[in-house]
Amino acid sequence: MALILTPQAEAFIEEWTNPHPYVVAHTSGSTGTPKEIRLLKSDMRASARATIDFFRLSPQSTLYLPLSPDYIAGKMQIVRALEASCSLIVEDPSNRPTLQAISDVTEIDLLPIVPSQSEAILTSPYRRQIKNMIIGGAPLPAETETLIHADGLTAYATYGMTETCSHVALRHLGEEAFTALPGFTFSLDQRGCLTIGSRTLSFGSLVTNDMVSLISDRSFRWLGRYDNVINSGGIKIFPEELEKLIAPLFPTSSLFYVTSRPSAKWGEEAVIVTDSTSLPSDILDRIRTLVDHRKAPKAIIFEPEIKLTQSRKIIRHKFFS
Repeated sequence: MALILTPQAEAFIEEWTNPHPYVVAHTSGSTGTPKEIRLLKSDMRASARATIDFFRLSPQSTLYLPLSPDYIAGKMQIVRALEASCSLIVEDPSNRPTLQAISDVTEIDLLPIVPSQSEAILTSPYRRQIKNMIIGGAPLPAETETLIHADGLTAYATYGMTETCSHVALRHLGEEAFTALPGFTFSLDQRGCLTIGSRTLSFGSLVTNDMVSLISDRSFRWLGRYDNVINSGGIKIFPEELEKLIAPLFPTSSLFYVTSRPSAKWGEEAVIVTDSTSLPSDILDRIRTLVDHRKAPKAIIFEPEIKLTQSRKIIRHKFFS
C-alpha cells in the first residue's frame, strides 16, 4: 500500500485514526444552509466496503483523489483506500486536475470527480489509464455525459448524500436507472419519494425528498426534488427533467434553471431563470418542440447573478407574486 498525500489528506487520516467514533462533516447546502454533522466511522467503513465490493477493489488496486478531503466524497475515497489497503494518490483539488501522477502507474481503478472537472479529464493524455470513474456532487449536464460516454470511459453518476456517507446507488452513463450498491434497498413513501433501506449503516431506513420512478427494490429512475415539483393545472412538472431536455439550447457558459411562478389559469406555471443575455428570440418555440406543451416553460426571466452552493449546485428560487 503506497500513499501520496496532500496536507489536507494527512489531516483527515489523523482525524480518522483518532479515538473518536465519528468524523465531522458538512452537508452540501443544496436544500438549505450547510450544517455540521457527525458521521460514525462504522458507517463510513460500511459505505466504503459497498464501493469496494462493487468495483472489486483489492490491495493491488490504485485509487486517485483530485477532490478536497474536506467534503464527504474526498473523505470516502481515502477511507476506501485504507479499508481495501489500496495504493492512493491525492492531488490538490482544482477544476483542472492534471492527473500527472497517473503516469507512474499502469491503471487507476477508481477516480471520483465532480462535473466541473470533466473537461480536464476528457483532454487528459492519461484518461485511458482510468478503469472506473464516478461523478457526483452536482447534476451532470447531458452534453457532458454524452461526451464522456462517447469517449469510451467507464463512468457512473452517483446517488447519495453526506448523511449516507457518499453514494448508495450508481448509474452507468448512457443508461437511465440507478442501481443499488451491496447492502442497500429502495422503496417509496406516500409522496412518491425515495426511502433508502440499509442493512449495514446505522440509519436503517432514511426518507429522502427525491421523487423517483421505482423499477425494483434495487433500482430507480430519478425524477427530481419534491421541493422543486411544479403543479400546473394538475400536471406535475419536474424541473430537473425539463432542464436535461432543454440544456443543449443554452450556451455552455451560462447558468439556467426551471422554477415556478403563480398563474391565474393553472395555479402555477414553469418559467426559466438564466444569466444568459444571448439566447435566440425563438427559444421558447424551440423548447415547445422538445417538451409536452402542458409542461413547457411560459417565460424567460433574466437573473444576472445566479447563486451557487459551495459544491456549485444552483440555489433555486420560486416566484410567489
